[in-house]
Amino acid sequence: MHISQIRQQLKAVPIFKELSPEELDPIIEIAQPRFFKNKMYAFMQGDPLDRVFFIHSGKVKIYKTDSSGREQIVSVLETGEMFPHAGFFRKGQYPAHAEMMEDTQMIVVPISKFEEILVAYPELSIKLFRVLGEKIIDLQARLEEQILHNTYEQIIMLLLRLCKTNGEKLEHGFKLTTHFTNKEFANMIGTSRETVSRTINYLKKKDFISVDHDGCYLIDHEKLHQELF
Repeated sequence: MHISQIRQQLKAVPIFKELSPEELDPIIEIAQPRFFKNKMYAFMQGDPLDRVFFIHSGKVKIYKTDSSGREQIVSVLETGEMFPHAGFFRKGQYPAHAEMMEDTQMIVVPISKFEEILVAYPELSIKLFRVLGEKIIDLQARLEEQILHNTYEQIIMLLLRLCKTNGEKLEHGFKLTTHFTNKEFANMIGTSRETVSRTINYLKKKDFISVDHDGCYLIDHEKLHQELF
């Protein structure tokens, strides 16, 4: 890939968007364009943590597995996002799996080299810390959901959260741009597929959600919010 194309892809990443050409040059020098086919892995849980990824196009599912093989989906990341969010300035292992949900184009940067750039450009470090701060707040909110709310409420909260992270704003509500199965919904909040299926059918009967001709969920965000609060 030509340097101008790498520059264009990096400029599309939010934390790099406002950097000058001179500030972006050191990152371009260490950036490696990579193409991953659907179902490929960027890394597996437990692999040595040595690279950071920036998504130019496509979708990546981040999930953890326990000793019995049960899956816990952490997030589905889309264009402009980076991962992993843990691992800077320390040695360790990737805490989860990163699997492509469709053909995906990414920029890969060695963490050790990226850390040197963060030290050299404090304003970039501040932007990164803001991203990490938002992730911490999101994780705190998810923990509160599991502690303070029943499963029905957690499913509604999940749908509302996905409107923001994996949704497209429509005139009336949101459209989820990622095709999620009931099993994947269940794996995001630690419940069963059957429970999610019953809840989804109930929400459909109340006209809170529907499915379009492409199989994407259409969500009446306002009605769901009123149902919850």
